[in-house]
Amino acid sequence: MNNVFISIIALIALPVMAGYTLYAESTRARLLLFAALTLTALIELFDLLALSVPALSLFWKLCALYAESLLPLLWLLCTFTFARQSAPWKIGFLAKIALASTLLFPVVAILKPQSAFFYAPDFPGEGILFLNDTGVLFYIALAAFLVVALVNLEVTLTNASPDAVWKIKLEIIGLGTILTVQLFYYSQALLYRTLNMGYLSLRSFLYLVAVALMSYSFVFRRGKVTIQVSRQAAFKSFVLFAVALYLVLLGLLGEGMKYFGSYFPRSVSISLAFLLGIALLILLMSDTFRRKVKVTLHKNFYQHKHDYRTQWLRFTEQLSTSRSGEELVHHILSAYCDIFVTSGASLFLYEKNRGGFSVKSEFNMKLPDHVIAPNNSLIVFMVVSAWVVCVAEENSEIAEEDLVFFRDNHINMVVPLFYSENLEGFIVLGRPRSSKEVYIYEDFDLMKTIARQASLAILHQRLSEHLTNTREIEAIGNVATFVAHDLKNLVSNLSLIVENAPRYIHNPDFQQDMLLSLGNTVVKMQKLIGRLKNLGERDHINMQPVNLLELAEKTVQQILDSRISVSGTAEIVRMDENEIQKVIMNLLVNGIEASPPHEPLFVEVGRSTAPFIRITDRGCGMSAGFVRSELFKPFKTTKQQGLGIGLYQCSQIIEAHAGKIEVNSVLGEGSVFTIWFAEEEAPSAEAA
Repeated sequence: MNNVFISIIALIALPVMAGYTLYAESTRARLLLFAALTLTALIELFDLLALSVPALSLFWKLCALYAESLLPLLWLLCTFTFARQSAPWKIGFLAKIALASTLLFPVVAILKPQSAFFYAPDFPGEGILFLNDTGVLFYIALAAFLVVALVNLEVTLTNASPDAVWKIKLEIIGLGTILTVQLFYYSQALLYRTLNMGYLSLRSFLYLVAVALMSYSFVFRRGKVTIQVSRQAAFKSFVLFAVALYLVLLGLLGEGMKYFGSYFPRSVSISLAFLLGIALLILLMSDTFRRKVKVTLHKNFYQHKHDYRTQWLRFTEQLSTSRSGEELVHHILSAYCDIFVTSGASLFLYEKNRGGFSVKSEFNMKLPDHVIAPNNSLIVFMVVSAWVVCVAEENSEIAEEDLVFFRDNHINMVVPLFYSENLEGFIVLGRPRSSKEVYIYEDFDLMKTIARQASLAILHQRLSEHLTNTREIEAIGNVATFVAHDLKNLVSNLSLIVENAPRYIHNPDFQQDMLLSLGNTVVKMQKLIGRLKNLGERDHINMQPVNLLELAEKTVQQILDSRISVSGTAEIVRMDENEIQKVIMNLLVNGIEASPPHEPLFVEVGRSTAPFIRITDRGCGMSAGFVRSELFKPFKTTKQQGLGIGLYQCSQIIEAHAGKIEVNSVLGEGSVFTIWFAEEEAPSAEAA
């Protein structure tokens, strides 16, 4: 009864698990996986009915035979597509021949009578099917195609990137378990010319183990991609030793069965052998276990901890294959995590608009928005010493505020990135995966060596982006030439009106046409000039003392919107009044456009560490990623009809005034733009 219960659970669990993954990821690979596992469940069902319903046992076994004839086709299709690129699907010539030949199985199953495959004088009482010649050839060929499917899984795992292996390895172990169980069952045709239906409960139990592994992988490891890649021949030798030890244990188990006999059932011993094999695979793919093995090998057999040649070649290959700045940084952080086996990494780069070092990219690490000032004690220490900083050690160079930030976010290492003598940024590394990991001078030297190459690659990428932006600005200048032509035509229309006005000004029809023409011309000119005037200009700044509060009030009066309120203190700042008014006007217009009707906007003028003007709205807000990487770039905008020029122009104007713009924004809640103006230096005693 317990055996039947296990089989029922297995034949339900297989299609349910596959159906859930298909629902979560509606792809061709998941559809074929669902078909293969559902067919496996059907075979379990038919075999269970064949054993449970004696009157119809041969009928249900015939149904199982028809289902088994589809196994080679579905498993080959499944393993050709599992965890591989979804489109376009291309397979080799031999694979096409293999797929075509699988169609012979259902043809043979339909055309040949059941008696050609097997006979069962005592079935289902004994549970043994004796195979005829056709049955022997049929099941041997079926087992051979299952071997091909297993090889496909091994090829998928071997060629997967380090990021992908961690996501799929337990699923591949689960699928390999199912295929191996089926291969074991059908290989009896070659060994004994029989099929032992007594292994039904064993099959079902191992199917449940496979379903558990696949479910865990899909639910909990979908998205975790870090894995330690094997690098030494010694490690491979260790793997071979572990496999050999497993085979020796199987041999001892088989030898022990001779002495225990009926007290140690055959099905129990086979189950134990499969479970030991699964445990060995999981152990060999464990990051922690692999790392411990490598550390042991390093301590006892090797002079150097790292295989520098392999790691450097792999790192440079990853950099050279990066197709974008985002992918480049991703590869750099991934390499640090892979080489030093840490839980995650993040990149901090200096941002002039933010006045310090802020997060630009993350890998398996979620950090809050945090800016580290250039005069921070940690930054000063790295600039002077160019050392890697270990947070876990006692470091007087790390300010208490930064130390709390690092510890709260499980940051263990800080690796500086230099270009020439300038600190361009730094990489922070999470905690080591192994709690017993000890970093030594070799690790620090390798971190710094990789950092030099990484900083060059990042700087090159940033220069490329700057060059691209410059070319885009140049392209806009070319567009402006055509716009100027349109403006010239509009001015010509105005000239005609001026010339005809003295003669026809008293004509009512002329007056009506003149007003209509003037109105249309003004609207067109305002749109063109408002979008393109002074794009990218920062020259001819006329610096004069200006009352910042009065300037804010004057700008708000021009907008004529009662929702805007102005408050604060009168602050005298040297600036170009017209240029700063453009900035205030642009921020206010953006706030109005982003806010719902009747939602207020606030303008505050004051002084903290420096004079500032702060504009607050309660509009749609912006994502942290957009603010961090896209906000002040030309042609980047969240507006459907925007050009992405206004805030770029604002940043250029404020930069020309030696100030900075600080932005705090939350999606759905609003934005706060704070413009900080540079303080004037007090005259020295000598100058006085």
